[in-house]
Amino acid sequence: MGRAATVYSDILDGGSGRLRCQLVVIDGPDRGRACRLGEADVIVGSEPGLALVVSDERVSGRHVAVRASDRRFVVRDLGSTNGTWYEGSRIVEDAELQVPAGSTIIIGRTALRIEPEAQPLDLPPSQARRFGELVGESLAMREVFAVLERVASSDATVLVEGETGTGKELVARALHEASDRRRGPFVAVDCGALPENLLESELFGHVRGAFTGAANARAGMLVRADGGTLFLDELGRISPSVQARMLRVLEERRVKPLGGDAERAVDVRVIAASRDDLDAEVAAGRFRADLLYRLAVVRVTLPPLRTRREDITPIARDLLRRRGFADEMPAGENLDRLFAHAWPGNVRELRNVLDRAIALAPGALRFAELVVRTPASASPADGDALAVRADLPYTEAKQAVLHAFERRYVADLLARTGGNLSAASRASGVDRKHLRALAVKHGLRAEPDDD
Repeated sequence: MGRAATVYSDILDGGSGRLRCQLVVIDGPDRGRACRLGEADVIVGSEPGLALVVSDERVSGRHVAVRASDRRFVVRDLGSTNGTWYEGSRIVEDAELQVPAGSTIIIGRTALRIEPEAQPLDLPPSQARRFGELVGESLAMREVFAVLERVASSDATVLVEGETGTGKELVARALHEASDRRRGPFVAVDCGALPENLLESELFGHVRGAFTGAANARAGMLVRADGGTLFLDELGRISPSVQARMLRVLEERRVKPLGGDAERAVDVRVIAASRDDLDAEVAAGRFRADLLYRLAVVRVTLPPLRTRREDITPIARDLLRRRGFADEMPAGENLDRLFAHAWPGNVRELRNVLDRAIALAPGALRFAELVVRTPASASPADGDALAVRADLPYTEAKQAVLHAFERRYVADLLARTGGNLSAASRASGVDRKHLRALAVKHGLRAEPDDD
């Protein structure tokens, strides 16, 4: 069941939440060697018989000691000739320096990284067919449900990964509603939609006069989520400076607003989501390894819809039921069209395809009464919608063509981008607010903006 989730700490077993880590040689002649870290010192050096022996000629016999301490790690130089280095500074001999998981230590020409060990969260598939608003009968989704049921009652930080439209925010909301924090606030932040300076202000808040335009002090999302859950969407898009500040908040649970001196304690559970490959981002140096490990205490991967087509029917049934349709299992040609589509936009695209079909069939109450069109199944005959009406006055005929063009263009654009207005705006060059207004105007976007 490692496909569904991994866990980096013992928090789900009633432990302290300490990360299970190993010390890995990531550069140097012994690259790839590793040893597990615990509460006892792990001695690294060139002397035979040590826990981690390296052949680097610039490394002393007994060079450095590393051990776990609560949620951090203690590094101590043992009087080495060439020193132990961390973030460009030499560690004083016998001084105990505490560092977080993901830290890199340099000894001689060898680089050592403290890396958490991902353990598969081995649970039997859930017997449930839904978790919150997530619906699925496939084995893959029931494995995900089992993980979510297990972690919901804990305060473990969760990283949800998956393609766009797979339901990452639904996971966060469902975890919040199933936890003891459900009476507290649920606050969502789309990190990819905000520029760096605005994102910092949104997350951490600011004092009056902190920057141009800051006429009044404002509490950030972390403070507003106090006692509840903070959902960080598109985490992989945040800048290095925001990464550094977020790491400090996660480690100390204290927030300092922009331009301020006073800190405030916060009690918040963080759930993060990303469609990016964060391991690749770490390898490329664009994302901090220590922040990734701090966020990914439990790491859940949502499978794309194309790999679990058996879930299309129950998802469509649930979506239609919530829109007032008869509670019956979808069948027939419409369902065949849904099964034939590749669903690059996943569940969000399925929802938008059904909403489009409903908008084009006023008064329909059953799935069979709809005319379902996916982008791949759109008929060339649909071009008749743009036919010129010579029986109308010029101005009216022109407006009819423009109206039909607008509707078809926006419908296809939303289908191709999985209903994500931000992505649709970037692809089309149309302002996001104007694009949303067009979608609402043509009945393609009736729900609150939840991108």
